[in-house]
Amino acid sequence: MACAASPYPVRVNSDAGDHAVRLLGDVLDHGRVLILSGAGISTDSGIPDYRGASGRTRHAAPMTYDRFVNSAADRRRYWARSHIGWEKIASAKPNVSHDAVSRLQRAGRLSGVVTQNVDGLHTRAGTADVIDLHGRLDTVACLRCGTRRPRFELALRLDAVNPGFREAMAADVSVARPDGDLALPDDATDGFRVIDCRRCGGMLKPDVVFFGETVPGGRFRKALGLVDRSDALVVLGSSLTVGSGYRFVTAAARRRIPIAIVNRGATRGDRHATIKLDMGLAEALRLVRVRYTSRLAPSRRESAANVARPMPLTPPKK
Repeated sequence: MACAASPYPVRVNSDAGDHAVRLLGDVLDHGRVLILSGAGISTDSGIPDYRGASGRTRHAAPMTYDRFVNSAADRRRYWARSHIGWEKIASAKPNVSHDAVSRLQRAGRLSGVVTQNVDGLHTRAGTADVIDLHGRLDTVACLRCGTRRPRFELALRLDAVNPGFREAMAADVSVARPDGDLALPDDATDGFRVIDCRRCGGMLKPDVVFFGETVPGGRFRKALGLVDRSDALVVLGSSLTVGSGYRFVTAAARRRIPIAIVNRGATRGDRHATIKLDMGLAEALRLVRVRYTSRLAPSRRESAANVARPMPLTPPKK
């Protein structure tokens, strides 16, 4: 397989089996692989993505930065919905795909991990130095003084000033969006009380990048700079519709390093891909884990099956 990026990607469907393992494994074998993940990597943890395989948005328009800061009513409705919905994110557990990325890092195959998700699941899976491009939902920031506090602390304060609200709305947690928001009727949120920063009385906001808001410049430059220190880019579970994610693909294409995209359905970056695997992440990465684990000696495979913490992958022989 040619390693240079191509405008004509090799497409691999879900029934490709060993062929998919070989193609994705060839990219991972380069070492110094940059992982860029999107909402699709967390669907197996019970967090829905923004778009299905058709590319159509699953949910109503998400909260924008302008609406949040300029409309007290929109801000109240958002905090009411998010106060219930974020519990879905907080209780989610890393899945086999997050674990595969962590294993690859421990095996020394990765140059870095950048995620567009705000759920923190890569870190909870044991992956170190993750760049959370769009922030983290488990932290709250004051827009006036910049103080950041844990989300659970805010949740306790909101419970105190809105007694019984969580219990009354808990049944709707199952429809939470990837950003922790959910759909609730306006009349259910009319009486919800919003609280301010304890330090300065400023407006509080989840420490995430809303639509219409830009990724902090330093964070974005640090993340994009990893492309220059990488030998390949692997995109996991992202339609690349948002420009900040798509720029990683165009940067990798300019450097003519291999680009692998694993995603159900079309993505904005397909024309730049060296290979495009149209299949589920859990399936693709489970196969890759089998490929790597099969290179272990039998005694080590037996040991790996008997320990609670997964054994790091070992690089395949050239």
